[in-house]
Amino acid sequence: MGGLSNFEGVIDHFPKEGYQVVVPSLPLYTMPLIKTSVGTFAKFIKKFIDHMGWKEVILLGNSLGGHIGLVTTKLYPEVVKALIITGSSGLYESAMGESYPKRGDYEYIKKKSEDVFYDPAVATKEIVDEVFATVNDRNKLIKTLAIAKSAIRHNMAKDLPKMNTPTCIIWGRQDNVTPPEVADEFHEKLPDSDLFWIDKCGHAAMMEHPEEFNTILDKWLKDRGY
Repeated sequence: MGGLSNFEGVIDHFPKEGYQVVVPSLPLYTMPLIKTSVGTFAKFIKKFIDHMGWKEVILLGNSLGGHIGLVTTKLYPEVVKALIITGSSGLYESAMGESYPKRGDYEYIKKKSEDVFYDPAVATKEIVDEVFATVNDRNKLIKTLAIAKSAIRHNMAKDLPKMNTPTCIIWGRQDNVTPPEVADEFHEKLPDSDLFWIDKCGHAAMMEHPEEFNTILDKWLKDRGY
């Protein structure tokens, strides 16, 4: 349920370093239900890249976005120069935890939103209101659950060792949605990957610690010659 604003730190920083930053809005809630899957969104990204006329891109994704980035890289390695994942699904996730979302319970949604971060204050009223509105929209809720099920089904453990694209893994030490051992497994299975940790940080490192996230990513990109 991440909004484009989650990447404000990245959007503000990297153009000053000479990068073009583009944040496509995925058709999460407008795809037909039967097509609402991680694989469909990866194909959407490829169509977007082709539409823009780009030959090579660097993909960055958090959570489901990381998973879509991984699938896009697996399917179309020729167009992905490098991949950055943070709190990515694809190996394991406890998306809604122990229960079906309680649609009408604002305090429950608030607590679930706060659990995504190390510092619960990052889950502002604006973020909680957005999540609450999403789960109380029947169409959006059905699509959200369909996406979550697709992510769980689309496990990438067997694909990762065959993916040679340079990958930067940035992870929150206190991520309780995709725990630290998930990052270790990504690092172990991806042949050309580097793993970086951010302390006192939950599931969305680029939101909780934007400056540290940008510093790590900036150095990695430059070290790799991108």
